[in-house]
Amino acid sequence: MSKNLIIQNISALKSHLSINYGIKTKVEDFTEKLFYTLFDSNAPLNQSVEELETLFKEISKIACKKTPELCDGAWNQFLEMLPSVLEKLNLDAEYILENDPASNSIDEVYLGYPGFYAIAIYRLSHELYLLDMLLFSRLMSEYAHQITGTDIHAGATIASPFFIDHATGIVIGETTVIEKNVKLYQGVTLGALSVSKDMKNSKRHPTVEKNVCIYANATILGGETTIGKDSVIGGNTWITKSIPEKSLVTNTTITEVKIKELK
Repeated sequence: MSKNLIIQNISALKSHLSINYGIKTKVEDFTEKLFYTLFDSNAPLNQSVEELETLFKEISKIACKKTPELCDGAWNQFLEMLPSVLEKLNLDAEYILENDPASNSIDEVYLGYPGFYAIAIYRLSHELYLLDMLLFSRLMSEYAHQITGTDIHAGATIASPFFIDHATGIVIGETTVIEKNVKLYQGVTLGALSVSKDMKNSKRHPTVEKNVCIYANATILGGETTIGKDSVIGGNTWITKSIPEKSLVTNTTITEVKIKELK
């Protein structure tokens, strides 16, 4: 088959698509600029906000499916929410510093903690989600997923303060509700019991009440599943039913250790 024919075939197979792949790069640039603007003490705020507005509107031209007036107006709504988002993130950072014995300073949390980065981008993408800018919010979430290994859907509802330690492998679904003072460790899944398109507008993911600690690789599934306040969920547990408050849930699997004698 000739090169020209191959190109024609590819073109025909792409004819139903209207994807502008450059939006991914623009969203990544926007995300990094946003993080810099909010957390770098030397960031020139007036200049940075103007640059963010320009990027936001460039992305909106591709991602926003509403009228141009509504798409442009979304920037002002998003900008108005940034102080309250930053206030929540400062609480998150302090909570991480207070609860992680490995943390040495607040600067270390802001600069070097993938869990904090994942929380920050979640909180920012959540505001886009609430503005019905779903592609924009999804691309921002996926950029954080790529960087941190943490998959938090922008639609989740997560109170502050919130603590993620180590971050890698955490999955938090779209309809998850997490109350304040919750701690998650690596590999935790807050997911759905089943996947079906007709469940799109239903509560598919768990609710975690306040002051709950969930240890590594625990899996909690289902929209009717609630983890009661002040509970501790042990590592490698599998939960599909609600847990009363002040519960301690552990995996009862016994690991047997034998010492092999060398001959």
